[in-house]
Amino acid sequence: MPLLTPEHLHHLRNLSLAARQAAEGFLNGAHASRRHGAGMEFSQYRPYQPGDDLRRLDWRLAARSDRYYLRESEIDTSLTVHLLLDASASMNHRDDNGLTKLDYARLLLGALAYLATQQGDAVGLSILSPGGLRHLAPRADARQLPRIYHALETAEATGHFPAPETLAPLTARRQRALTVCVSDLYEEGTEINSLLTRLRATSGDVLLLHLMAHNELAFSYQGAVTFRDLETGQTLQIDAGPQRAAYQQQLQEWLRITAQQARRQGFDYHLLDTAQPLDAAMREFLRRRRLS
Repeated sequence: MPLLTPEHLHHLRNLSLAARQAAEGFLNGAHASRRHGAGMEFSQYRPYQPGDDLRRLDWRLAARSDRYYLRESEIDTSLTVHLLLDASASMNHRDDNGLTKLDYARLLLGALAYLATQQGDAVGLSILSPGGLRHLAPRADARQLPRIYHALETAEATGHFPAPETLAPLTARRQRALTVCVSDLYEEGTEINSLLTRLRATSGDVLLLHLMAHNELAFSYQGAVTFRDLETGQTLQIDAGPQRAAYQQQLQEWLRITAQQARRQGFDYHLLDTAQPLDAAMREFLRRRRLS
C-alpha cells in the first residue's frame, strides 16, 4: 500500500479523516512491505489491519523492527504526550506542492494525536503564537481528539515566536510527558531553544521535528526572485542561479549546527521535508514513545 502524500491528505479538507488515513496507512503499509517473522517472537501476535484497536499494538516491537503486530492480550502502559505547534508567521511559507509548513504541521500533529489517543495516552496541544498561548491540557477522554483537530484547523500563523512571559504557563509545574514540538526553528535569538530546554527540565523527553519546505532545501527557484521575510517584512532581490551553490552550502552548515546543538541539549532532533509523506515522523514518534 503506497504511503499517502501530504497533497492527498491536505486535499481531503477534513483533518479527522486525513489524520486517521495517514496513521492507519502508515501502519498498514509498513506491515505489508515485510514478510511475517519466524519463531517464538511472533507467536502471541497477529498482523495489524486498518481499524484494529491501536491500544493492542506492540509499540516496542514496531519501533525496534518496523513490524506492526497486535498483542492478543496485554495492554501497553499509557503516558502523557504534549504536542507543540509553532504558529509564527514563517510557518506560512509555501512549498512547490501548494502546502504551507502550517498545513503540513496540522496533518502531522493530527496523525500523532490520533496514534497517541488510540493507544490510550493523555494528549495535549499548545499552539504558540504572539497573540497568546492556546493550550489544551492533556486528557485521555473520547472528546479530546475532536478538540485537538478543531484547534489545529483554526490555528493561524502570525507574527514572531511568542515572548517568554507568554509561554511561562507551559513550564510552571513539573509533569512527566513526551513533548513533541513541530517548528521551522525560525527565531530571532534562541527563544525556541530556550523554551524546549525548560520543557526538557520540567517534563522530560523532547522530540523536535524540524520542518523545512522542499523548495528551501533544494533552492528550486529560477531567475530573478524577490524573497520576503514573513515575520519582519524585509525583502531581498537576487538572481537565483548564481546564488544557489552558496545558499546550499550555508544551509547545510546551519542544519548541521542546529542538529548538533539540539542533540547536545538532549532533544531528539529530526529534519522533515514537507514534500515527503508523514511516515518518518510517525516512526520517530513510535520509537521515542517506546523509550519514554
